[in-house]
Amino acid sequence: MKKSSEKQEEKMGKSNFNSFIKLCLTVLFIVVITEMFGTKTFRLGPGRVVLLPMLFAVVIGMLITPDLLGSKIESLKKIISMEEVKMAGSYVMIALLPLGVKYGTLVGPNIVEVVKAGPAFLLQELGNLGTVFIALPLALFLGMEREAVGATASISREPTLGVIGEKYGISSPEGTGVLGTYLMGTVFGTIFFGLLGGYSAATGLHPLALAMASGMGSGSMMAAASGALAEAVPEMKDGILAYAATSNMLTGVTGLYSVIFLGLPLVNFLYDKLYPFFSKKNRGDK
Repeated sequence: MKKSSEKQEEKMGKSNFNSFIKLCLTVLFIVVITEMFGTKTFRLGPGRVVLLPMLFAVVIGMLITPDLLGSKIESLKKIISMEEVKMAGSYVMIALLPLGVKYGTLVGPNIVEVVKAGPAFLLQELGNLGTVFIALPLALFLGMEREAVGATASISREPTLGVIGEKYGISSPEGTGVLGTYLMGTVFGTIFFGLLGGYSAATGLHPLALAMASGMGSGSMMAAASGALAEAVPEMKDGILAYAATSNMLTGVTGLYSVIFLGLPLVNFLYDKLYPFFSKKNRGDK
């Protein structure tokens, strides 16, 4: 029995190692292909659409995952199976650790700049709390449960992904919610903000205020929005890009603490209050 158990463990360990190697090679392949694609930009009306390598990576990842396309595509299982997909989930948090360190290093060197930025920059992060009041009831109405907590605590970029993954686990319902919103932002975010940046110039709001709003904590979305806005108001291009970059940096610094101390407590509080009224289960919807 002991020898049989040892052989089984050895076989399982070898299988896990093979899956790990296959997973690493697949990721390397996707990275090489998407970097060859590069960033694609084109105009759509006054706005600008930016397609980043990360978008192509998500699409390729979906294409080579057989269970996302149907079990009939057996040949794709030779590339990557659900065993590798499940293993990848546990490595998401490890991959986010360097990013967390990067955001942490922004605080010390830039603390003077943060203080000098004034209340407009410092308080803009409170705008992310709007996702709780607007998106949470809608998410519950559409049938989400604890997934709604992760999906609506903030705009679900890298800092939020790290916080939710650390607190609840990336495989938890909350982790599923934040990861789903993160991927949706990756696929549609740059397109949406690229168009929004161009069209927002027609609202009559000050271009520098719009530039500050472009820095929502995502480098790709900020670049798309501020770039389109700068093209719409070319005489203020330098100021727009500078304000957007500073705003995005400050959001990266303050966003983490906003999620921890404001976003998560608020969304959990409202979830308990709103769930009985908005959830499909309590409404009796099928």
